[in-house]
Amino acid sequence: MKAIEYLEHTADVKFRARGRSLEEAFENAGLAMLTAMIDPATVRAEETWPLEIEAESLEALLYDWLSEILYLFEVELAAFSIFEVEIEEVEAGWRLSGRIRGERVDPERHFFDTEVKAVTLHQFEIKKEAADGGDEIWTAQVVLDV
Repeated sequence: MKAIEYLEHTADVKFRARGRSLEEAFENAGLAMLTAMIDPATVRAEETWPLEIEAESLEALLYDWLSEILYLFEVELAAFSIFEVEIEEVEAGWRLSGRIRGERVDPERHFFDTEVKAVTLHQFEIKKEAADGGDEIWTAQVVLDV
């Protein structure tokens, strides 16, 4: 299983993030979005930002998760390298309890490849697929406006 795969797109950044669990797919989607902007290997896990999100659908939950990470990146001037989530189905839909770890941007060490403006709903999807060996893989496909 390839955890992150960047796909051809005419103007924006398109990726697929996969996981053996829904949580792992969400974590890999966060990492894929950050990797499009900055090398996460340069980011130290010095601070933690907790996130609590509820949404009516898994698609809305993933969209809100990625949008919140992007918001923190822009407002807190922080870059991230570790993404941890727990997801549960609740009466009103889905709940994500997560933590992202990273540090404040240091222009001496953090070099930006791409500026992501927003997460889009264009070709946006999350689905469970059968994999080799009878396992199931969660796949999230996302297009980022750059």
